[in-house]
Amino acid sequence: MAAGVDCGEGAGARQHVFLVPDTACFYKLTDCGNSALEYLKDASKKMKSGLMFVKLVNPCSGEGAIYLFNMCLPQLFEIKVFKEKNHSWFINESVQSGGLLHFATPMDPLFLLLHYLIKADREGKFQPLDQVVMDDVFPNCILLLKLPELEKLLRHVTEEKEIDKKKYYKYSKEKTLKWLEKKVNQTMAALKTNNVNVGARVQSTAFFSGDPVSSDKEEDYIRYAHGLISDYIPKELSDDLSKYLKLPEPPASVPNPPSKVAAQRQKRDK
Repeated sequence: MAAGVDCGEGAGARQHVFLVPDTACFYKLTDCGNSALEYLKDASKKMKSGLMFVKLVNPCSGEGAIYLFNMCLPQLFEIKVFKEKNHSWFINESVQSGGLLHFATPMDPLFLLLHYLIKADREGKFQPLDQVVMDDVFPNCILLLKLPELEKLLRHVTEEKEIDKKKYYKYSKEKTLKWLEKKVNQTMAALKTNNVNVGARVQSTAFFSGDPVSSDKEEDYIRYAHGLISDYIPKELSDDLSKYLKLPEPPASVPNPPSKVAAQRQKRDK
């Protein structure tokens, strides 16, 4: 299904293509020269499907990122951008340069909630969730509290108490590491099911050289899955998860590759 959102008239308007799962539909968004966040917000106001673009904290970098809420389900989606050189879109009777393709994929909201639970844990006490999920920079974080089965999700990463029929929560590192281990195992299973070769990718990421690429080992799958999950958690928690999974340290002679977030920052600064 296709739908267009127009934020103005004019031949100079840029149009953007989004692909979302069947729970939503296919959207073509028009940009009138504003920033990405501005045109997404404007598009959200004009959509009648219950879709809403919002800027929330990236749980890995702590910086802002654009997410998509389906307020009818409700469900959270992350936005990924695919860019290819010398690529354009033919939309209606116009040719749109750039050829960016935005993917909206379902995301576990617990990764975003973890950011606030870890931050609140500095106070070392149990707190009601509406006092934990608060953010002056990203006020739309309160939308996370509207997601279904929230209490069930929180049991994976928190200790809870109930006083006068009101629940209070406190971040649990032990529970979180167990939950993240399950996420790593699920990711490994998906990689194996889809016959994704990870051995070469792990060696390339770690800057291994000189040795021939071996067949995939269990350690390669664990390390690669750990890397994927690490894109959704703070570095400190990623390091703790690596130790929890008993991943061996890379050889001392091998330099650690820059994180994806750091690489993106360096690219922006150039």
